Amino acid sequence: MTNERRSGSVSGTSRGGHPIGVLDGDGIGKEIVPGAVRIVDAAVESMSAPRIDWQRLPFGRDALDDYGDAVPAHTMAALAELDAWVLGPHDSASYPEELRGRLTPGGRIRKEFDLYANIRPAKALQGVKAVSPTMDLVVVRENTEGFYADRNMFVGSGEFMPTPDVALAVGVFTRRACERIAEQAFRIAESRRRHVTVVHKTNVLRLTTGLFKDVCTEVGERHPSVSVAYEHIDAVTAKLVRSGEDFDVLVAENMFGDILSDLTGELSGSLGMAPSINASDSKVMAQAAHGAAPDIAGHNRANPTAVLLSVAAMLEHLAAGDGPSEFAHVGGRIRSAVDTTIASGVGTADIGGLASTSEFLETVTAHVVRGA
Repeated sequence: MTNERRSGSVSGTSRGGHPIGVLDGDGIGKEIVPGAVRIVDAAVESMSAPRIDWQRLPFGRDALDDYGDAVPAHTMAALAELDAWVLGPHDSASYPEELRGRLTPGGRIRKEFDLYANIRPAKALQGVKAVSPTMDLVVVRENTEGFYADRNMFVGSGEFMPTPDVALAVGVFTRRACERIAEQAFRIAESRRRHVTVVHKTNVLRLTTGLFKDVCTEVGERHPSVSVAYEHIDAVTAKLVRSGEDFDVLVAENMFGDILSDLTGELSGSLGMAPSINASDSKVMAQAAHGAAPDIAGHNRANPTAVLLSVAAMLEHLAAGDGPSEFAHVGGRIRSAVDTTIASGVGTADIGGLASTSEFLETVTAHVVRGA
């Protein structure tokens, strides 16, 4: 594949529509991301919705080989002009040794565009064995601060060692970050079952998670139709296992949110099927929670569910903002088609099915076109 083809629009799409970026990534990304693009196009055409002008951009190992950078400068520049893009998984663990200790390609994009809200739905699907078969919740995770060392310093890392035998870490919590993630959580709850659970650890981390809890409380007062509950991180993990169906929207700082979203993804069926979007006030990135799975790449065995649901969430997020309102219906059509496909018994091997990636995508496409 030439550099020109990698940086151009996706083959078969039309110019003049709403521009959305496509970064296929590594491993199974080269199979599932193009498949998701084709399904969106099928939904758009069948619903006479506004067309999408897909902008394919160099990213991942191919970009590293061609340009010496997994996220070339011209990819970053192109993303700056877009309000949405699909990010495929990347296999940064296989990159040259000198690159492995740096911020991951996805992390660089997230940081560059201040994608502060990581929104991860966890809904059990009929036909998938789940520990919590009626779970239907959303984890809203603050994505820029907290205890993660790659996200809490303007320059340098939040981890350091004053001596070889002492390691320290800094957690950062600001009112601005707490307030904007809380606003996201309460707005999402207003469109769902109107309940937010604020996750904290104020019995130990009184100042840091105490600020998070207090600011969430203040924001909640501006959303009187939403009820609020408070849970310690350790207690809520146990409650999610026991009665995950009782939760609607959970809002948490970075590390707690990461743990909770992995837990709820697995409880609702499979972490490998967990969708995710990362958003700022003006941009949104669809990114499945799973990795590049290089061991099955190219074997037509990957499960595209997570990226399909992530793209559906991206379109719905655009519609809720300044994007075409019809995108909400396109996202809903894709979500319904995935549900119908899996409920009918068509699934990939990871969920006990016999379908290949291409067979699964073909079935979803048929349901998208029929509107079933």
